[in-house]
Amino acid sequence: MISLGIIGTNWITEQFIKATDITKTFALTHVYSRTEAKAKSFVEDLDKKNINISTDLTAFFKEDFDTVYIASPNGLHFEQAKQAIENNKNVIVEKPSTSTIKEFTILEKLAQEHDVYLFEAARHIHEPIFKKIAEIVAKHRDELSGATFSYMKYSSRYDAYKAGKNPNVFTTRFSGGALYDLGVYTVYDAVVLFGQPEKVDYDAEFLASGVDGSGALTLKYPNFDVNIIIGKTKNSYMSSEIYFGRDTLLLDNGGDISHLDWADDNKNITDVPTPKSENPMDSEAHEFARIMTENDQASYDKLLQYARTVNRILEQARTSAGIVFDADEEK
Repeated sequence: MISLGIIGTNWITEQFIKATDITKTFALTHVYSRTEAKAKSFVEDLDKKNINISTDLTAFFKEDFDTVYIASPNGLHFEQAKQAIENNKNVIVEKPSTSTIKEFTILEKLAQEHDVYLFEAARHIHEPIFKKIAEIVAKHRDELSGATFSYMKYSSRYDAYKAGKNPNVFTTRFSGGALYDLGVYTVYDAVVLFGQPEKVDYDAEFLASGVDGSGALTLKYPNFDVNIIIGKTKNSYMSSEIYFGRDTLLLDNGGDISHLDWADDNKNITDVPTPKSENPMDSEAHEFARIMTENDQASYDKLLQYARTVNRILEQARTSAGIVFDADEEK
């Protein structure tokens, strides 16, 4: 198995580690946290033994492990990934991997120079159910006439924000907001299924902190539009849809997809049988490890192209809405 260090001791990191255990792909050996107590608690909860703990990031990257998984706030991704690559570590960084396309370009070039892998962890595109969606889209490509993706979920941190606190996910300092959190899933949907759009426009609902609490994103393609509705300040139970003229593929969600239906012109709805991963991150962990061990350059290049396109669209979208991150001013 591939030795793994992690940055970030939160629920998504725990889920990724459990996925690596299921798939027997990566072996956790090192943990970085700003506080030793939090790191120890995290390791104990996972029932892991003989794990090296660091509270100094520079020292952490000098340690002997192959790959780092980064799940810190968005605004920290670039510097941490850059430091990792400069220390010849393969990098798996939670999406979005960077705050700007300039940052992404720097990381991509560095990874190539140091001959290491740079993966953006958009886990849902690797799941069997998403592969099924891609198969259906390919089969009915000639009838494809647009899509609507919806992903709105009331954030567990929004009440703290309303109470006057400053959660990372609602700050420009850490590149927060709906687009750079939930929106990235739906942009990945569009890019992987339909390719790069010709035009991007985002109408954002701003919070006082300067980030978007929710918004409507339009991606224009030559023959159809993709409409995206995202939000972190409210809940939506609206399904997502991909249109094929008279027929429609229904997704229960634009991000955390667990069920598909096919609806015909007579309103007959048929369940589309699809497998579901035991852990939503196990397919991702398996694919990253496979690419690395098999040196599958073609698959790696495809994922890198997806990440590059998504990060460019995200920047175009927030620029069209007037969202400015601290990262824009610092570089």
